[in-house]
Amino acid sequence: MATEARRSSTSSRSGSLEKGRVEQVDTATDADEKRLRSQLYNPNVDTSSVDEKKLMRKLDWWLIPWLSFLYLLSFLDRTSIGNAKLYGLEKDLGISDTQYNIALTIFFFSYAIFEVPSNVFLKRLRPSVWLSLLMLLWGVMMTVQGLVHNYGGLLGMRWMLGLFEAGLFPGVNYYLSCWYKRSEFGIRAAVFFSAATVSGAFGGLLAAAISNMGGVGGKPAWAWIFILEGLVTVLAGAASFFVIQDFPDTAKFLNEEERTFVIRRLQEDDQFSAAGEKLNMRYIWQSILDWKTWNGMLLYMGSDMPLYAFSLFLPSIINELGELTEIVIRTRITDPTSGVAGFTATPANLLTVPVYTLACIVTCAVGFYADRHGQRGIINMGGVLTLPFDCNPGSVCSCVGAAGYIILIASRNAALSYVGVYLAACGIYPNIPNTIAWMSNNVEGSYKRSVTLAMFISFGNINGAVSSNVYRGRDKPWYRLGHGIVLMYIGIAIVSAVVYRWLLKRENDRRDRGERDEVIVGVNDGREDLLKNGRFATVEEAKREKGDGWSGYRYTL
Repeated sequence: MATEARRSSTSSRSGSLEKGRVEQVDTATDADEKRLRSQLYNPNVDTSSVDEKKLMRKLDWWLIPWLSFLYLLSFLDRTSIGNAKLYGLEKDLGISDTQYNIALTIFFFSYAIFEVPSNVFLKRLRPSVWLSLLMLLWGVMMTVQGLVHNYGGLLGMRWMLGLFEAGLFPGVNYYLSCWYKRSEFGIRAAVFFSAATVSGAFGGLLAAAISNMGGVGGKPAWAWIFILEGLVTVLAGAASFFVIQDFPDTAKFLNEEERTFVIRRLQEDDQFSAAGEKLNMRYIWQSILDWKTWNGMLLYMGSDMPLYAFSLFLPSIINELGELTEIVIRTRITDPTSGVAGFTATPANLLTVPVYTLACIVTCAVGFYADRHGQRGIINMGGVLTLPFDCNPGSVCSCVGAAGYIILIASRNAALSYVGVYLAACGIYPNIPNTIAWMSNNVEGSYKRSVTLAMFISFGNINGAVSSNVYRGRDKPWYRLGHGIVLMYIGIAIVSAVVYRWLLKRENDRRDRGERDEVIVGVNDGREDLLKNGRFATVEEAKREKGDGWSGYRYTL
């Protein structure tokens, strides 16, 4: 559209301003200007009576609590094996430390493989059907996991559990992005993801309580952890069919005016596909060939592997911090092979609760800050590396996480190591929803966004296989190798965030200068130098065809 169109000169996003839009075309006639305006969804529906704030609260109450509860169950089910280990899982099944790590690892392979096709199925099918079915099936697998009697049975159940759990996390993040504006998505993603921190705290309490059932029905305590948590998931999956809503254009809890209002506000936020999009392989290839997808995979990998390593092994790590029991809890045991004092299983699980509670609070606070002030990339990088850009209170996540692991590597004092665990949690957990929101903000096109989210989330999750093998039994009690590898991944996340933000800013600057403008028929036909960017009959056609590649689209930094 070249210089005939006036655009905002600012490259960073602002929630209250529409950046990079065509505001006026000097050479266009009145008819041209009408043609350039975005096509109104349901033009015959009057939405003037809709209260936007009231509608947003209605969406939040209908969508966020139940989806967060489902993710709580998901994360609880996949990580409860860490709690079960403390109650004799390895001894009863006759497996070694290496075999236990393999059982953790196999989950991530099926989990990562199925994420991309699951997101495509979610778009093709109704979310209420697809997500409910997945929950029901993984609940069954979780329950059966408590009935296994040997190593092979445990491996089989972990594979099936990963297969059916794969669709929930990327599916819900994509699903929420279809309901909220880009400046609103971060806090919702953070609240949804904070269920993982709640599950960490709740999981420790629940495991401690369920352990009292050891021996009931001839089943050990670890088996009852799997059985009871699995049965709850089965019930939640059955209820989800009636609770989960589908996409905005068919939502039953909204009236026609409200549905129209939701879709129109998304289209005003440059989500051109909000009214619906038919499956086309072209959209999938756009995602695969987009550099942002591949950079996002590295960025998410650097955040996700530390998350899994932390959540899977936190009970074991705390279990080895023996000297702290003299300060907090009097119950002590001594490892006869190492001479190092440690916690009993129940105190170790209970001491994870305050760690996850703080992580939950920080995750929600960072999500709220990022939506209000933008600069998601700076929040990911960490305060030390962001001084040349724009230092702000939220820009500390990665550096805080790195500081926590540096303490864990260097410390030989249990109390100091426990402090390091808190710092690690506050750095790791907020980065996950912030990264997802950042990636989602910069991809337009319904199918393209679903595939992009699934690709980088699945790549991050496959690195969970690495996290399952870095904390070796022979490295306890301080686990320096495991902590060092996690620190390396955090470094990868920081570098990837710097590169991603720099490339996005460079592209925004090029669009501000008009270098990416398209040729629009009847507006700037004479600009042959812009033909390389495409020739379109209308602005609407350019938006639909190019998605986030449209010259008026501005990336979130």
